[in-house]
Amino acid sequence: MTRGGALSQATAAAEPTVPGTLRFGYGTNGLTDLRLDDALNLLADLGYDGVGLTLDHMHLDPLATDLSARTREVSRRLETLGLEVTVETGARYVLDPRRKHGPSLLSPDPEERACRVGLLTRAIRIAAELGAHAVHCFSGTKPDETDESTAWRRLADTLAPVVEDAAVAGVPLAIEPEPGHLLATLSDFHRLRDALGDPAYLGLTLDIGHCQCLEPLPPAECVRAAAPWLCHVQIEDMRRGVHEHLPFGEGDIDFPAVLAALAAADYRGLSVVELPRHSHAGPHFAELSLPFLRTAAAASAPSHAARQVPSAGRERGSV
Repeated sequence: MTRGGALSQATAAAEPTVPGTLRFGYGTNGLTDLRLDDALNLLADLGYDGVGLTLDHMHLDPLATDLSARTREVSRRLETLGLEVTVETGARYVLDPRRKHGPSLLSPDPEERACRVGLLTRAIRIAAELGAHAVHCFSGTKPDETDESTAWRRLADTLAPVVEDAAVAGVPLAIEPEPGHLLATLSDFHRLRDALGDPAYLGLTLDIGHCQCLEPLPPAECVRAAAPWLCHVQIEDMRRGVHEHLPFGEGDIDFPAVLAALAAADYRGLSVVELPRHSHAGPHFAELSLPFLRTAAAASAPSHAARQVPSAGRERGSV
């Protein structure tokens, strides 16, 4: 199987009735004041297609002793509610109560790196049980005492067995370029992909706000350039040069253009609203976000046919 074919099959768990039809979700990291069942019911009632499920203690705890039973119950609820799912691993303190996102794939201590690998392999198992489109992850920040070449080598070496686990499970591992992290841009994603030999189940999480924040290309162009590797999308508003996740309409992003690019790429996964710092008013922003995205998608519809670009399974592009 070709790399593009692997990703396109793995991310097409629920085929849209019309090619290019977008499906929207909301991240549970923006609903942390709700019980998970209440959050899922809310999203289903509002009309969302799915959920970005962050593994954390307040929802589905990846370290819980009864994890298998909890995962089966979540799977049943998702099926009953008709919600698709992507598994996210960006919880701030799930592994260490004192270090945000620690330990990471870049930690100097091998045992600490193994701790992060353990979380990711658990996430892959959970994702397979839930029928998720992908498992999201990120590199982490470069430790001060580590030089850049060592950090890149460490990232590739540590992530390689995780990607192998993803291939066995049939669930793509979708790494996210994160401002301030070692892997911060689309070009950094390609550096890692090349270092690992372009493995079939290493894909990309594209955060649209991050594109606006620091990529040289506009967000819609980022979508077109990233399309062959795209497994997961996070979406929110943002301003140039400021890494702050904003509700729709409070930043500078041209959302009809972005959604037109996603539809033209025939992207089959979820586009998940990512507003973790607005969790205190999560139900309010969940209610507002879906109509905004649907209106933007409707405004973009006439341009879909004119903007066809390669998607997973077609000829690759580059950034």
